[in-house]
Amino acid sequence: MTRLTVAQALVRFLAAQYTERDGTRHRLIDACWGIFGHGNVAGIGQALVEYGDSMPYHQGRNEQAMVHAAVGYARQRTRLSTQAVTTSIGPGATNLTTGAALATVNRLPVLLLPGDTFATRPADPVLQQLEVPYAGDVSVNDCLRPVSRYFDRIARAEALIPAALQAMRVLTDPVDTGAVTLALPQDVQAESFDWPEEFFAQRIWPVRRPAPDPRELAAAAQAVRQARRPLIVAGGGVHHSAAEDALRTLADATGIPVASTQAGKGSLRFDHPADVGGIGHTGTATAGELGRTADLVIGAGTRWSDFTTASSTLFAAPGVRFLNLNIAPSDGHKMAGQTLIADARAALEALTEELAGHRVEASYVTEYTEDKERWEHRVDAAFTAEDELLRPTQAQVLGALDALTGDDDVLINAAGSLPGDLHKLWRAKSPKQYHVEYGYSCMGYEIPAAIGVKLADPGLHVWALVGDGTYLMMPTEIVTAVQEGIAIKVVILQNHGYASIGGLSESVGGERFGTAYRFRAPDGTYTADPLPVDLAANAASLGMRVLRAKTVRDLREALSEARQADVPTCVYVETETADTVSGVPPAQAWWDVPVAETASRPAAVKAREEYDRQARARRRHL
Repeated sequence: MTRLTVAQALVRFLAAQYTERDGTRHRLIDACWGIFGHGNVAGIGQALVEYGDSMPYHQGRNEQAMVHAAVGYARQRTRLSTQAVTTSIGPGATNLTTGAALATVNRLPVLLLPGDTFATRPADPVLQQLEVPYAGDVSVNDCLRPVSRYFDRIARAEALIPAALQAMRVLTDPVDTGAVTLALPQDVQAESFDWPEEFFAQRIWPVRRPAPDPRELAAAAQAVRQARRPLIVAGGGVHHSAAEDALRTLADATGIPVASTQAGKGSLRFDHPADVGGIGHTGTATAGELGRTADLVIGAGTRWSDFTTASSTLFAAPGVRFLNLNIAPSDGHKMAGQTLIADARAALEALTEELAGHRVEASYVTEYTEDKERWEHRVDAAFTAEDELLRPTQAQVLGALDALTGDDDVLINAAGSLPGDLHKLWRAKSPKQYHVEYGYSCMGYEIPAAIGVKLADPGLHVWALVGDGTYLMMPTEIVTAVQEGIAIKVVILQNHGYASIGGLSESVGGERFGTAYRFRAPDGTYTADPLPVDLAANAASLGMRVLRAKTVRDLREALSEARQADVPTCVYVETETADTVSGVPPAQAWWDVPVAETASRPAAVKAREEYDRQARARRRHL
């Protein structure tokens, strides 16, 4: 037996946990982020000092951002490793909620260790205690229950053992993973207990690759053989399973085209003959037309979000059926699909073998190949600036990055108009290059996630792409990058407001209300001069090296300089938004955003007419 505090025991336990997949072992909890207050400073804080040689520590500036950094790390490590996050009770704990929701929505593991109010209740209430008249055992940490895949409150020392084991089980389960919360009352953290030595022994958690059921596999192969216009939709599960090679082998053998969700983009390299780009509301015209005419849609590791299905309007062919290759039964049964419940790589490999000798008709391959070539010409037009002495458009910023980046670059984005432009236009050169968090689409994710990715793979060039609205949400971790010498690159695109929501607002009759960063005009609207906000100066004040680019030529030079920098570097550019310049192709499929059913303003009336027209195409796949 070893006598340690609960916090010390937990840190020692976490340091001995490993995952193993395909014969390779990974440390499960690679480090702990923390901001300390009275709820964790003498518990987890002291334990991290005590065992600093076995549990690395990262200092954060914002609790939500720390979760984002850990999630970015976990995604880059293909969910085989993650990080822990500790906070005090009170605002520190509730600040975890958004990050936890993002992790759980995206099926990415992260361990949350918030402090909690006293289990022994020496005084009632204590500082930062939420008083609930009907329940004495509720604290603010209960906000984390609905956004966690596993939650427990360690009210007694001995309860840590089963709770910690359950936490590791969930973190390493490819179906159940997400945010895991162990709420730690501040008195219990510091309490000592005699722990069995077995609790601290090295423990390996195998990450399963369940094989498909033979009957499901045979039925799946039959469905593919009978289809004339099959289409594969690659989701995030392809990346989580490291199934990119298996997908490429299937596409090579059968000629079936492959479209990708936001999470699945990069499953095939952009120049692979079968890759037809992003699908859904933000997808390519090529993938959109294939989706509309497909008779069999093969979902590989996708959860079929509304953006992917164009709010259930995209897959419009009479009699279209779905075949879902998914490790999660709940996702496998979506769209009334025929199921192949298995690990994505195992399912794709087995299906390829089962389909030996089968290939789609040559005319189908010719059709999507020619469509893809036409789309690439549209991308070239959006990326190209006729005059490099003018201010760049957002698409031209992406074009400059496209020309510069290679396999060892990662682009991170989450919100605004950039996810749509990236999904349509970006030419993914490697499986992990395209890192867009679009399950929760959380403004502020990009900069801390970039830190997490860089920590996971220091040899990469990691770019956080942010608009001015997103930057203002959470620039705080720039200080962390500067402090630790984490050479991320941040590209700030200044367009004076919430450009994406402004465009959406205009399309649904909202008239861009409340979306511009401008002074008020005499009529009370935000339509006067742009605000005199200098985000480049702000980034510099946080310690970042800043390069300002006024023209396309400046931008190319600044991006090249930033890529070679060995310190955190920001490229700041004001983008051109005028209608006179070449821009991004419009949405290739619908997205359901309800419009006012009755209104007096012409913009809303017109928008409702268009909404009703589009909504008539919505269908339930049964």
